[in-house]
Amino acid sequence: MSTDKGRPALPKSLKACLIATVLLLAALVLINQPLKTGSAHQGIVSYQLAGSAEQALAIVQSWGEDGLQWAKISLWVDFLFIPIYCITLILLTRRCTLDRPGIRERTTARWIRTLFIVAGLADIAENVLLLNNLETPTDAISIAAAISALTKFTALTIGIAGLVIIRAARRHPLAPG
Repeated sequence: MSTDKGRPALPKSLKACLIATVLLLAALVLINQPLKTGSAHQGIVSYQLAGSAEQALAIVQSWGEDGLQWAKISLWVDFLFIPIYCITLILLTRRCTLDRPGIRERTTARWIRTLFIVAGLADIAENVLLLNNLETPTDAISIAAAISALTKFTALTIGIAGLVIIRAARRHPLAPG
């Protein structure tokens, strides 16, 4: 099945995953709003990147009891988001390499998929660490969570950049399938 421009239509599984990803991302953005404080300018992201117990404690205290509940909700919703965004990115990688039969493109696609899986695993580890750091933050857990968050963000950034490079490599759109 192709679109009116001659390109193959998006598979239903990719469409469904894209919609679910966007909806869960929107939910996480909304949940994050009450978590933005003077100590946490970026809300939960500030907490993810807090590299010390002192910094994490200042953020948790700035949230108060209501904010703490929102933080827990954010982390639990993120557990739902992780497999959805990983599957979406893997399906998107498959889609972007449909007309890329070369060895380099296939090898690059495998590395990109691996990066997305690493990002998901780092995100899971980060969430577990952050949930355990809410009551009494420690330096060890704060640093481990920050390293996990940085691993996740780095893997996602490099993976998405890889997708752009794969698509731009031959400078032509997806051919009709």
